[in-house]
Amino acid sequence: MADDAYYLLKPLGVVCSPLRDRADAPRQGSEGAPDAWIVLEPSVAGALQGIRAGDRLVLVTWLHEADRSVLQVHPRDDASRPLAGVFATRSSDRPNPLGLHEVTVHGIDGLELAVGPLEAIDGTPVVDIKPVL
Repeated sequence: MADDAYYLLKPLGVVCSPLRDRADAPRQGSEGAPDAWIVLEPSVAGALQGIRAGDRLVLVTWLHEADRSVLQVHPRDDASRPLAGVFATRSSDRPNPLGLHEVTVHGIDGLELAVGPLEAIDGTPVVDIKPVL
């Protein structure tokens, strides 16, 4: 693998959430995250075919405020726990900060999906959507 290889990810939408700051976001959706909207780009409208209210989806996001230089963290920011490599944690700070979020679709209005719970902050780019199998 070449050290200078890069791959382009084009956001297909964005998270619209009442969570404005990383410090306000729960660590996982199941830990009190609010519902949010995913606003998709018109170019991916056809990809919504088959998605219905009640469906469970995995949102893949780009954690745009992450520190990509971080390689080790105290799990859950608990300094009493020993350092662990970020690949052994769910830390948002990591070399390639992709987020995985399991959500339920509450409704669809055109290119907007009401989903929840979602711990991603407002403005987080969405790079893929997959069904939970």
